[in-house]
Amino acid sequence: MKKAGLFYSFNTRKTAQAAKRIVENLGKENLDEINAETVTEDQFTKYDNLILGVPTWFDGELPNYWDEFVPALEDLSLKGKRIAIYGAGDQKGYPENFADGIGIMARLVEEQGAELVGFTDIKGYTFEQSKAQRENTFAGLALDFENQASKNKERITAWCNQLKKEFH
Repeated sequence: MKKAGLFYSFNTRKTAQAAKRIVENLGKENLDEINAETVTEDQFTKYDNLILGVPTWFDGELPNYWDEFVPALEDLSLKGKRIAIYGAGDQKGYPENFADGIGIMARLVEEQGAELVGFTDIKGYTFEQSKAQRENTFAGLALDFENQASKNKERITAWCNQLKKEFH
């Protein structure tokens, strides 16, 4: 696997916890960890393979740090980049916008020419609506620390095994 950039907020508890598991599964030697709160355009475009930690905030919004990077992102060409997205949501507390952050970011990077990888099955989740949903899949890995924390380790491991095949 080519070295990938793992972008997430170092100050978030759940997203950072998932990032640690991703590093355990993919190997520290295969990843550079970059703080999404201070990411630059040069850091973002340096990698052919990117993993983005994008939790959903409030009623289906991007976290402030990602939202502030959107204008720069909209000016980048991401052609030739493979991007996988993971994020936390709460399917019981926010069933009408579960894991929307994944879907919002997926649309943004695809509009800039990136190839999205790391789709996961929606089976095993109960929610009303999600911008991350594409037919019977999520456009990334949806994690629910509030209601399904016991499934996170297994889901992250399976997703990382999938990424090993999808990243070149």
